[in-house]
This record gives sequence, structure tokens and C-alpha cells, in this order.
Amino acid sequence: MKQSSGAVLAILSALLFGASTPFAKLVLGRGVNAWLLAGLLYLGSGCGLALVYALRRAIGRGEGEASLARSDMPWLALVILCGGGIAPVLLMAGLATTPASTASLLLNLEGLATLAIAWLVFRENVDHRLLVGAAAILGGAVLLSWRGAPAGGGLGMLAIAGACLAWGIDNNLTRKLSSADPVQIAMLKGLAAGTVNLVLALTLGASLPAIPVVAGAALIGFLGYGVSLVMFVLALRHLGTARSGAYFSTAPFIGALLAVAMFGETVTVPFVIAGILMAIGLWLHLTESHGHEHAHEPLEHDHRHVHDSHHQHQHSPGVVSDKPHSHWHRHERMTHLHAHFPDLHHRHRHDL
Repeated sequence: MKQSSGAVLAILSALLFGASTPFAKLVLGRGVNAWLLAGLLYLGSGCGLALVYALRRAIGRGEGEASLARSDMPWLALVILCGGGIAPVLLMAGLATTPASTASLLLNLEGLATLAIAWLVFRENVDHRLLVGAAAILGGAVLLSWRGAPAGGGLGMLAIAGACLAWGIDNNLTRKLSSADPVQIAMLKGLAAGTVNLVLALTLGASLPAIPVVAGAALIGFLGYGVSLVMFVLALRHLGTARSGAYFSTAPFIGALLAVAMFGETVTVPFVIAGILMAIGLWLHLTESHGHEHAHEPLEHDHRHVHDSHHQHQHSPGVVSDKPHSHWHRHERMTHLHAHFPDLHHRHRHDL
């Protein structure tokens, strides 16, 4: 159940983020500075989620989520730097000289960067099926890079690839925070990254566009960066980083299709072949299954949960254990067998 809900959340996250790329291209077409737009997108995300956060507290919802701890702050700072500072600026710069459909499909590199870092750096389990799928996606991205592009397209595609690498780092670091309230995480990231980028852009001479353009950019940021990130953090809880990144690879397909519809871009043979390769890779990712006997070592942490096979602790009187709630709790050592992904409770090592 957790795996299927995690997949749905990751795909919905991809849908919102994928749609944001061609719409951001539309805003850039109105002469908005790329750095300024990055700030508006994240500030729209942060402000929108701040309203959601305040409303949720006012009506008494969301108490089941664990708040960020002081020990989470260094990880949050790195997440904001990579995903809220470096990545969106590179993406906006790349969009300025790259066709929106090509840019959308090149964003598949984010999934590959996420998977590679999770596997090589954080030692998350990645089987042969995921690796073959990643190779198919990379093949599609390489094919796209050989398409004809306008002057400066090569540098633009390099900037987009850099954005994907920064977001891949961001996704892996965000896993460190995934037990905490996702709305709080995305809100703080949006407010911090949006403010810094906006101030820097204005300091370097950029000027604010008309209010309707600002409002449009803020709405794109709220949905494509804010709500999307909330769903992605929830997916990380259930699937781990590599799998969530694989599901998120649907985002470029959504963006590319919208770009073709919105800008009338030509659908070429290389474009179609690249899309097929990426679809094969995505199918391999989506149909992967993983299960074996495994041991849970003793663990103490705080996160939103209900009482299931992994949560059998006692509560003080008055706590309803079958409803979502959060508190610091301890897991005793346990060995069992079932299908699972690297969620909060299954980040064990595997034999190569």
C-alpha cells in the first residue's frame, strides 16, 4: 500500500513540475530576467505554502507531522543552496536558449543524477532493472543533445544538465529530512531561496515585471515547485530516493507534450525515438519489485505513523494509535520478509 501511494505521489509531483517548465518558458518570453524568475517561482512556492501551513494550524490539521529539529538545519541549508539557489537559476538560463520541448526531456537527467548519487554516494539499493532503465533514459537524453538547436543551444543544454545535477544532490539531501513535515520543509525552502534569488537579481539590475506576470510566476512556483515538492518528500518516505527519482522521470514527458502544444514546436524523428527510449526506461523503473528477508536494527526517530507491523510501541492514555500521529519512538530489532523499497524503515545494506 505504501509503495503504491508513494508512486502516485511521485507521479503527481512530476506532473506539476513537468508542467511548470513550458509555463516558465512562456514567462521568460515576456522578457523577464532568468534569475528574477527563479526568485519569483520559489517565493511564490514559499508564500503559498506559508498560507497553507497557517490555515492548517488554524483549523487543527497537520498535528500528526513531526517538526524539523535543530539537527535538520544544516541539511535544510544545503537543500536550499542546491535545489533552491543553483538549480533554478541554471534552468532558467538554459530555457532562455533551448526549445521548451528539448529542455523538458533533458530534465530526465535529474532522475539519473538522483539515482546515481543515491546508489554511489548513499549506497541505496539499486538493482539491474533500475540500471538498465537509467541507461535507456540516458540514451534518450544523449540523442536529444544531437538535435539541431538555435545559437547558444549547446550552452543552454549544458546549463539544464547542471540544474539536473544540482537537483539530484538536492533530492538525496532531502531524504535526510523526509520524516519531518513536508509542508514546513517546502515552505522554508521556497521562502529562503526565493528571497535570496529575488534580492540578488534586483541588485544586479533586474526589474520587476507587471503585476499579472508576477502573479502568474508565483502561481507556477506554488504548484510546480511548492506542492510538487511536498508530494515528492512524501514519496521519499515510502520509496527512497532512487525510486522516487525514477517515478519523477515522468515530468519531462509531460513538459515536452505541453511545450509542443503551447509553442507549436516540431516533433522530429529523433525527438520521438528519444521519447520511446525514455518511456522504456520509465517502464522498467515502474515495474521493478524488491523483496527478501531483512533485519531491522534498533532505531529511534520521530515521524508521522500509524500502528502497523513496524510500529508496535505503547502510548500514554488518550493517544489514539490507529490514527496518524507523530512522536519520538523506538523500534526494536525485528527480522521478517516482505516486498519493500528503501523507505524510512528499510534503508539496510545489500550484498552486491
